Amino acid sequence: MNQSLAKRHQALREAETKAELLFAKIEEKGMIRSGATEKEINQEIYDLAFQLFGIKKYWHKRIVRAGRNTLYPYRENPPDLTVSSEDIVFLDFGPIFEDWEADLGRTYVLGNDPVKIKLRDDIEKAWDLGKAYFESKPDITSSELFNYMCEVAKEHGWEFGGPHAGHLIGEFPHEKIQGEDIINYIHLDNHKPMRDPDQKGNPRDWILEVHFVDREREIGGFVEKLLTVD
Repeated sequence: MNQSLAKRHQALREAETKAELLFAKIEEKGMIRSGATEKEINQEIYDLAFQLFGIKKYWHKRIVRAGRNTLYPYRENPPDLTVSSEDIVFLDFGPIFEDWEADLGRTYVLGNDPVKIKLRDDIEKAWDLGKAYFESKPDITSSELFNYMCEVAKEHGWEFGGPHAGHLIGEFPHEKIQGEDIINYIHLDNHKPMRDPDQKGNPRDWILEVHFVDREREIGGFVEKLLTVD
């Protein structure tokens, strides 16, 4: 690994580590709770992130979704819900640390519903399977990984809930630099090898997303983290 790539990976890893600390504090403070609305929890997390790290800037909208809203992928904007005592909730936050983007998603289960607990556990297992599959194939394309994640969903009794299984991550603002082209997503129609450099010859780093849903039960689970940085 050359020096510039090593520095890039170190910066991305440090950004994700800080995001993990933020999530640990969210859990420690019991912010994911019944009786609070999604918007209330979202604002409380925003305030906490500012207190801990001085974060005011996020590279994408902050998401707190509960109950049937967990069915919806990122681009949807469902109505605000109040969390119930037996709910499933997921967070998707993209804070910026010293101009480097983090993107972390996790799912929480309130109560003891075994189906929701299985969903939460299955998405974590699926992420690990996706990582192992990616690492086993040096020339893997985005479409190959997307198809694999859809198969993993089926094998565990779920449906893959999103239009893609992840995206590029990097130095803010990567979206402005890279644009919204399919080649920047782990998408069915993206046949470009994931380890290929960008148009300027720079390395590309990826976030792997797992969004499994059960439309009949109206529940979904979501997890995402860095795929290409160890």
